[in-house]
Amino acid sequence: MQPIYGKDSARDIKYNVKLEIARWNGAGISPRMAVVLASADPASLVYVQSKKRTAESLGIALTVFDLGAEVSQQVLENTLHRLSDSAEFQGVMLEFPLAPHLDPEKALAKIAAHKDVEGLSPANLSLIATGREKDAILAPTPHACILLAETQGPLIGKRVAVIGPGRTVGRPLISMLINRGATVTVVTEHTRDVRETLKDCEVVFVCVGKHGLLKKAAITEGQIVIDAGINVINDGLKGDADPEIYPMLKAYSPVPGGVGVVTSALIFQNFVRALELQAEENGGAHDPVE
Repeated sequence: MQPIYGKDSARDIKYNVKLEIARWNGAGISPRMAVVLASADPASLVYVQSKKRTAESLGIALTVFDLGAEVSQQVLENTLHRLSDSAEFQGVMLEFPLAPHLDPEKALAKIAAHKDVEGLSPANLSLIATGREKDAILAPTPHACILLAETQGPLIGKRVAVIGPGRTVGRPLISMLINRGATVTVVTEHTRDVRETLKDCEVVFVCVGKHGLLKKAAITEGQIVIDAGINVINDGLKGDADPEIYPMLKAYSPVPGGVGVVTSALIFQNFVRALELQAEENGGAHDPVE
């Protein structure tokens, strides 16, 4: 039983981001990111303030646009469209969850693909689904899942399972696993006999958002579990995997300390990627000097 912590990977990612941002600053460009809030969720504000501190430590200016929980769909979409069009910001992020009356799909569609630091716009997801990851900005949570799984060896040729084909994690993760040559099994709420479905899988990714969903009865000894679940239980974070399964496993990513730590760092790696894409669109005119 080996815990797969994300701390070292996150540190390396942020170190490289800081170097890249320094190059852009040295070329006279001051990178700036916009984060849009549209809910009354108190945890979201905490997360955004944490992102702001991290961004500033990396040399990135981050501006928060808190639209409030009563904002209309039209105002939200107009704000995202305006920020995407603005030369002032090279990265735009929509913080989830949104207020219940808002449509996330319509909102995400207003973020320009080359500024979409969370890789969730329809354009970026389509590139990933068609095997064109090199042209895309990758959704950070599924990317973090893959990076942690790959600490246990390449995924090519492995039988893996994704529990929960959700829009923001599971579906892009399935495409990214296929792109890496894995044989993918998908488990949904309608799957019959989950243990039988999972028994031949070397790696199990769980990303549903329901604490304790993955129990001992579904696990075969020696499997690797990558847990992308985030559940607030008694003011603490818990994953989707029941901790009782840990002794059965070859390795697992804990919550907190696993996927989430790497995800937070990858958002800023995506911002560097966004800067590169925008420079390419401008014919390389704004590339930093070597």
